[in-house]
Amino acid sequence: MPQEFCSLISPPVLAAGSDRDLRLDSTIQELPMYTFAVEVSVTGAEVGKYFDKYPLLPGVILLEQGKYIGMISRRRLVEFLMRPYGQELFFKEPLEVLYSYARLAILVLADTTPILAAMQNTLRRSPEFLAEPIVVHTADNSYKLLDPHELNVAAWQIRGVETQVRYERSQAQMIQNDKMARLGRLVDGVAHEILDPVGFIWGNLTHIANYSQDLLKLISAYDDCLPQGCAEINHIKDEIEFDYLAEDLSKAITSARSGAERLKKLVTSLQNFCHIDAVYPKPMDLHASIDSIVILIKSRLKGEITIIKNYGNLPPVSCFIGQLNQVLMNLLSQAVDSLLDESVRQQLQSDCHKSPKNPTIEITTAVISQPATQPNQTDSRWVSICVADNGPGMSDELQQQILENFSIEKRTEKETSLAVSYRIITARHGGKLNFSSKLEIGTKFEILLPLL
Repeated sequence: MPQEFCSLISPPVLAAGSDRDLRLDSTIQELPMYTFAVEVSVTGAEVGKYFDKYPLLPGVILLEQGKYIGMISRRRLVEFLMRPYGQELFFKEPLEVLYSYARLAILVLADTTPILAAMQNTLRRSPEFLAEPIVVHTADNSYKLLDPHELNVAAWQIRGVETQVRYERSQAQMIQNDKMARLGRLVDGVAHEILDPVGFIWGNLTHIANYSQDLLKLISAYDDCLPQGCAEINHIKDEIEFDYLAEDLSKAITSARSGAERLKKLVTSLQNFCHIDAVYPKPMDLHASIDSIVILIKSRLKGEITIIKNYGNLPPVSCFIGQLNQVLMNLLSQAVDSLLDESVRQQLQSDCHKSPKNPTIEITTAVISQPATQPNQTDSRWVSICVADNGPGMSDELQQQILENFSIEKRTEKETSLAVSYRIITARHGGKLNFSSKLEIGTKFEILLPLL
């Protein structure tokens, strides 16, 4: 063997990989990989010595003048040498000769590829190539070899983590559902207890108004019959300011009636919001549900925010109304928080030359159609619920975080309200939750529910 060939080969190096526990977003750079690259001018005999010395070495990276051109696996090299006259043809020839006969589809992946995505790419290969090692292109423009067995083991570990996460999440969701069901029953019972006395007040206010008018008529008749009256009666009238009392009594009764009506609507909205869903979805009036949520939202406001409702003609929509109420409350609460924070920020700003915008939330409903994506499909019809505000909008980083919460299952102790809302709309209702935001313009969330 010429001495110059031996100088072209560096012994294989095994990178142990990361010592961290694998997560759902782990990448293949965290797995053990071999660094073993040789020039194509090296013979198969010299490479075979390294395969004998390192029995776990999956293959060899081929370079031509230092540039990557391909890979030959241990299995392919052994197959060629075991052919009739294989050793005579290839054993002492440069690897470029063997590689010219063994041109195969090589899977090359970036080291930032997630392990689960790499496993999917591996399984898409033809069955005869499933055992072939994977070439990993690193950030420093070098190439390494990943044994598919290591990738398979890592993928199964992550699947186990994913299963555990889903189990823990389902357990937490069951506990949360039970807690919310108990809370809903408690609130419903309290609301019912409040509605009873409110009903008594509401029912008796009409009689009180009639009785007071009758009494005023009686007093007026006495005044007509006894215009002078007596000193004691005139003294009492002056003491109680009878003229003012007669004028203000009807206003006080009207105010009490208005307060009782508002309390009745608020408690009824609270009952609707705490609705306990049945096992199967039921057709519901979405506008009534939105009205109830708006009443609850307005209870925390003092007129700072204008809420505009643009309702279209909606049919009854089959849904889990309790969960949908939760989503609507989450979206409206986020819009209110954003507008209130912006209002406080504007008040604290020293530059008052810029005229503040009137904080507004606009709720729009409509039935829309989306064209079919395939020839054999028909156009789909959806119920659209848009919640838009004219707040400060979201930064690109915040929008990216929201998209990641929508698209990636993460092992977190506490999920955001938007992530919960996304799962309710997509997983429970087969719908879509879209959003868009622009700085200084506002944010818009759109719920799409399919019409069956």
